[in-house]
Amino acid sequence: MAGRRYDESDVRIRPGRGSRPRTKQRPEHADAEQALVTGVDRGRYAVLVDADGPGERRTVAMKARELGRERVVPGDVVDLVGDTSGDEGTLARIVRITERRTVLRRTADDTDPVERVIVANADQLVIVTALADPEPRTRMIDRCVAAAYDAGMDALLALTKADLADPADLVGLYAPIGVRVVVTQTRADGTIAGLDDVLGALDGRTSVLVGHSGVGKSTLVNALVPDAQRATGVVNDVTGRGRHTSTSAVALRVPATPDPTWVIDTPGVRSFGLAHVDPQHLLGAFADLAAVAEDCPRGCTHAADAPDCALDDWVAQDPSDTARAARVDSFRRLLASRLGTAD
Repeated sequence: MAGRRYDESDVRIRPGRGSRPRTKQRPEHADAEQALVTGVDRGRYAVLVDADGPGERRTVAMKARELGRERVVPGDVVDLVGDTSGDEGTLARIVRITERRTVLRRTADDTDPVERVIVANADQLVIVTALADPEPRTRMIDRCVAAAYDAGMDALLALTKADLADPADLVGLYAPIGVRVVVTQTRADGTIAGLDDVLGALDGRTSVLVGHSGVGKSTLVNALVPDAQRATGVVNDVTGRGRHTSTSAVALRVPATPDPTWVIDTPGVRSFGLAHVDPQHLLGAFADLAAVAEDCPRGCTHAADAPDCALDDWVAQDPSDTARAARVDSFRRLLASRLGTAD
């Protein structure tokens, strides 16, 4: 039997990967809907479409390829395309991250060049600290305050377990640097005394809560947001440290406030690196000192050992004005935290 004769019509050429012309143009996604990112879990993002609006609905989204390695975090306002109905099994795409008002970052330590974005668009940083069990760590508080000021955020110090220790010393330490302080304690029936003061400080704002494990952060969040069901832990009697109970950052709406209010709960931290903070930016949080420092010699670090620093001259002009000395000491304490020279 004679074999089949082939001709050019029998040839099939598969196009190579480079045969399709590439373009740098990207879709405009003019029909995208805005949404608030409330949580992140293994490449999937919990988002709230039309947050606080009449069409509010929850859905799940993934990050579009064109965003590359750009990190999406709780508090981000993003543009969504695809199925944004929120029906079971649907998945939308995040195609844009809108401009962030504030960005809270931290590094692993003061020498780590890699900074990690924690949350976006928060108005204030709430530093949750126990007055005892575990003992308060002022260096940690200082570092968080420095990070908040660098990010353009307000700082709020929430002191818990006031039934175990007097808050007066910490209040006196942080009031001079503009840190608002609220004090709480858990009553015998499980309710929290001082919760109204906390709600008043949070009302109408987006606040991110940070703190060591075991300081009562999750307990406070559960009181603010009864449906949150954040896991709570205990403090180890040997190490004095708490067990990590919150495993991921999540944005939660606070229901008992007149204005729309959000808190972003974060996992407990043991350190707060400030490698990303420019020491010169800290001075901007002290408007009165910044004006005085304009008379400093060029290159002045404003630290306690800085020669001919105008801040020292300003304090010396009126030794009876203890508020001046307190302000300078407070600023230099934050500066020392950034420079790693704190005691």
